[in-house]
Amino acid sequence: MGLGGILHFIRQEVLVGEHEVFHRTLRQALVGTCESVLDVGCGFRSPLASFSRLIPRTVGVDGYAHAIERSRAAGIHGEYHCMDLLQVATAFPPKSFDAVIALDVIEHFDKPTGYRFMEILESLARKRVILFTPNGFLPQDEWDGNVHQLHRSGWEVYDFELRGYRVSGMSGWKPLRGEYALPSIRPYRLGGLLSRLSEPFAARFPHHAFQLLAIREMERSGEEAKHAPHQGTCAESARAS
Repeated sequence: MGLGGILHFIRQEVLVGEHEVFHRTLRQALVGTCESVLDVGCGFRSPLASFSRLIPRTVGVDGYAHAIERSRAAGIHGEYHCMDLLQVATAFPPKSFDAVIALDVIEHFDKPTGYRFMEILESLARKRVILFTPNGFLPQDEWDGNVHQLHRSGWEVYDFELRGYRVSGMSGWKPLRGEYALPSIRPYRLGGLLSRLSEPFAARFPHHAFQLLAIREMERSGEEAKHAPHQGTCAESARAS
C-alpha cells in the first residue's frame, strides 16, 4: 500500500466520528440499491435519519407509541405502524420490501423468539436483511419509560453466519465500551477515541468487536437457508424497540 492508500485508510477508518463507520456501511448497503426499506423497531432516532430521504419508500414500525410519535415528528420515515414486532408479517405481504432492517432490536427478545423474529424479517425481504446488535449479552434495563428496552439475549457471530449472514464488527474493540455503548474508559472523550482507533481491527475480527452488523443477501443465500439448522420458535408476543 502506497502513501496515498495509507492516508485514505486513515481518513476512512481511523479519523472518524462516533459510530461513523456503522452509519456509512448502512448507507452503502441501502442507498442506490433499495427502493423500499422496512425499519422494524425503528425507535425515535433511527440511524436511517441522515439518509432516509434518498430512499423512495421507508416504513417505520415500533411497538412503543411514543417512539413512533417522535420519529414521525422528525420526519424520518414516510409511513409508520405501531404494532407488536412479531406481528409485522401480518401487516405486509411476503417479499414486499427490498430491504428489512432491525437495528438494536433482536437482543430485546429471548433467544428462541429472536430466531423466529429473524425468520419473519427474512420472509419480508426481497434483497437483504440487516441486523445490528451487541456482540454477546450486554445487560440493559428499561429506560425512557419503555419496558421493552430490557435486554433478554446475547448474539454471537456464529448465530448469524449459520443463517447465511455476512458479519462485520462495529464500534471498536469489545472491552472499550459498556452499557448503552458508552466508552468504558474515562474521560469519555479519551475512551471514545480509543474505541474509534480500534474500529479497523474490530471490523475485520468481529468476534472481538463490541457490536455486530449482520447482512444477509436474500437473492444469493436462499438455498443456504433451506439447510440451516432449525432453531425453534416461541409463541411469546412480547414487543421490542
